[in-house]
Amino acid sequence: MAPRRENIVMFPFMAQGHIIPFLALAFHIEQTKKYKITFVNTPLNIKKLKSSLPPNSSIRLLEIPFDSCDHGLPPNTENTDVLSYPRIIQLLHASTSLEPAFKKLILDITNEQEGEPPLCIIADIFFGWTATVAKELGVFHAIFSGAGGFGLAVYYSVWSSLPHRNAKSDEFELQDFQEVSKLHLTQLPLSILEADGTDSWSVFQRKNLSAWFDSNGILFNTVQEFDHVGLSYFRRKLGRPAWAVGPVLLSMENRNRGGKEAGISPDLCKEWLDNKPVSSVLYVSFGSHNTISPSQMMQLALGLEASGRNFIWVVRPPIGFDINSEFRVKEWLPEGFEERIKESGKGLLVHKWASQVEILSHKSTCAFLSHCGWNSVLESLNNGVPLIGWAMAGEQFFNVKFLEEELGVCVEVARGKTCEVRYEDIKDKIELVMSETGKGEEIKRKALEVKEMIKNAMKEENGIKGSSLKALEDFFQAAMSIGEKTDKNFTY
Repeated sequence: MAPRRENIVMFPFMAQGHIIPFLALAFHIEQTKKYKITFVNTPLNIKKLKSSLPPNSSIRLLEIPFDSCDHGLPPNTENTDVLSYPRIIQLLHASTSLEPAFKKLILDITNEQEGEPPLCIIADIFFGWTATVAKELGVFHAIFSGAGGFGLAVYYSVWSSLPHRNAKSDEFELQDFQEVSKLHLTQLPLSILEADGTDSWSVFQRKNLSAWFDSNGILFNTVQEFDHVGLSYFRRKLGRPAWAVGPVLLSMENRNRGGKEAGISPDLCKEWLDNKPVSSVLYVSFGSHNTISPSQMMQLALGLEASGRNFIWVVRPPIGFDINSEFRVKEWLPEGFEERIKESGKGLLVHKWASQVEILSHKSTCAFLSHCGWNSVLESLNNGVPLIGWAMAGEQFFNVKFLEEELGVCVEVARGKTCEVRYEDIKDKIELVMSETGKGEEIKRKALEVKEMIKNAMKEENGIKGSSLKALEDFFQAAMSIGEKTDKNFTY
């Protein structure tokens, strides 16, 4: 007899940084062959996702209707990748209008399955309202965070009370998260720094975060062994389980299938890396949505050149220009920079997008200068590659704090898109992390220790499961047991 209520509904927010970990989790669950997966999103995102699925995948893609024009957004705005940062909050507010259609979708799935509701709903951290819908329909619900435990805990705590508003200096403490040393105003993303409780972000987050109490727990794309402080915060704060099931990462094949336009062929990139000594290359990338100011770009270029190290730099137009437009090398980089790095063979400029997993897993890669979005952090640490942190938005500032102060696998070089940064400082940080002695050696050793923790968490040996595999099993057991209790009360 087939397992009962085996359908899992997954629903990420409409942003690549959210869809990618959800897709990775879907593939991870699919491998167990125990569950059917229904992946929900708006029409244009579903269209894109079709190319990301392997031909033999059993994942069902389901559209939820959405018209951006109804919400004062340009036509066909269904993903943050077509929006400037200030307009992302508009899409977040617009996404709450999906509630009636989502409720209908769950009822339709239930009717399809002859009255059997889905086993569970796994939804985004920005979709707190789905927990309220699930509660009403008697379906088990979990929030899935593509962010790490520590970073999201600080983010949640700061949004919950906006402690910086009453701070008497540039530093402040979190009353409900005493394990965190002081935070500085420069470690706050713009949305929080400017929040006063009545602004658009505050209004959204107040409703969103309070709805988390309707959920049955949180799944985290992280590892219990190194992220227990953040996970404990949520267990204490929400009185709900927090399951660390990571890292779930897209394979190179699935990432490349996503239809991104590569600025260089993976083969050419590999050939360039193959010709470099072991642990000699710095990889520089700020993720798919972030860029830096023109002056910061100039200083970064000068710092890379002054360090004398080999580097691969994924370049995008600076702030003030369309991030998807052509990169104007002569205008945005020091005079003769590209010619000099080509001639010396020291640097490789990649436009738009590079095969990040491939670069980070190559033996020649030594360190990663990153915005420290959690997907990038996991891909780096999964390969034992230490980081140089330059946070841009969201919880990235808190990730850098965690990676530097708690794990010792990162050195911070700059904060945000408006800070002033000098090329001498960039050069010094590159030297520090890539050095084979002193601090550099210690950071690399710690990164390899975290790599080992990750490996053990996802390992099964002699019938004994690693902590992340066991956590996913515990999550499904909890869903099954709640499902059995609420089965008789389900209304549709």
